[in-house]
Amino acid sequence: MNFTYKQIWLINFPVMMSLLMEQLINLTDTIFLGHVGEIELGASALAGMYYIAIYMLGFGFSLGLQVVVARRNGEGNLTKTGEVFWQGMFFLASLAIVTFTLSKVFSPQILRVFISSDSIYHAVIDYMNGRDYSFLCVFPILAYRAFFIGITKTRVLTVNSILLVASNTILNYLLIFGAGGFPRLGIAGAAIASSLAEVVALVHIVIYTYLKINRKVYGWRITVNIPLLKQLLRISSWTMVRSFFCIAPWFLFFIAIEHLGETQLAAGNIVRSISVMLFVIVNSFATTGISLVSNLIGAKQTNRVVPICWKTVKLSYAVGTPFILATALLSKQILGIYTNNTEVIETAFPPFLLMLSTYFLATPAYTFCNAIIGTGKTRTAFIFQMITITIYLGYLYKLSTWEQIPLVVYWTAEQLYVILLLGLALYFFKKGDWKR
Repeated sequence: MNFTYKQIWLINFPVMMSLLMEQLINLTDTIFLGHVGEIELGASALAGMYYIAIYMLGFGFSLGLQVVVARRNGEGNLTKTGEVFWQGMFFLASLAIVTFTLSKVFSPQILRVFISSDSIYHAVIDYMNGRDYSFLCVFPILAYRAFFIGITKTRVLTVNSILLVASNTILNYLLIFGAGGFPRLGIAGAAIASSLAEVVALVHIVIYTYLKINRKVYGWRITVNIPLLKQLLRISSWTMVRSFFCIAPWFLFFIAIEHLGETQLAAGNIVRSISVMLFVIVNSFATTGISLVSNLIGAKQTNRVVPICWKTVKLSYAVGTPFILATALLSKQILGIYTNNTEVIETAFPPFLLMLSTYFLATPAYTFCNAIIGTGKTRTAFIFQMITITIYLGYLYKLSTWEQIPLVVYWTAEQLYVILLLGLALYFFKKGDWKR
């Protein structure tokens, strides 16, 4: 296998669109709620981070599932890819039911511990009461996504994602503001809209798979293989925990800045929302890299792994740099999309520029860290992540003990995080033990 820049791009583009459209759900929620009020805007940040932290458990398992599907695909053992998929689907469907139930029961108590403002707390609960239902659809969607990325047939993900965002945008407008005779639900309407959009996306990808996948070629039959499921869990347990701890610090980040006030929290949410959109480029290439690395190892071409990582980094720079520069030039206009409050815009401007610069460090950091997952060394990737998160949280805690620290200083924690992650990942590949 000799993946060219063109081949990497063709595999990556649908993945990028899929991740982009998924993040557009949070973006549209934030934009709409920014015109409802500062409390709703700040609450959507905390609620969104809390939801995504739980979501990342399923996403982490899907990365392990993707590794195994890609390895079988690289070996040319296509009939096993379908069997691997179904074991992953059984687990993710079960996880969906468990997380939905636990969130319904325990989320109010957990969130009360972290959120001091009563108005923000009640807004967050209103959001989660409707958003919980998304778990029942989004986790099965992750199984389908892992399968299609693993076999490098990713075009369906683009259409699926467009349907997801289009449904969410329309439903947001109807349910948040009460347009077209619908009830005016505010932040609760944003949550219900997102959950209904996930239903549309799941129905679409199930129908597509049923009509287009060659069941004989890909071994697409429902079977239970306990040893295979245990193998998946052995690989994916580390990526599940790692993915959860990747996003959990974001939730703690917003808890750390909540004491700065509602304006600072709203400004931080705007910067986070934009950063997530731009970092879709980084994450899509890093996610694609998992399959590329795993396919290469399955084809016994370990000598091509590091070169393909650098190819992926260069392509990510080529795609992302124009967007970063354009965003920097149009910064005030972009921030103005979210809110008309000039104080919030002025507060968001310095951390916004710092966030843009982080892209150039994050690209190689996430690419090489995800490549570690592609080699199957998921435990090592988890250990590296925990080292960086521990230092990151210690840094945030130290900042929170000082008085009158501006929001932009808190954002330097992101740069510290990616620098540490990059150093550890490069050390792993330089050491060379992974080839055995």
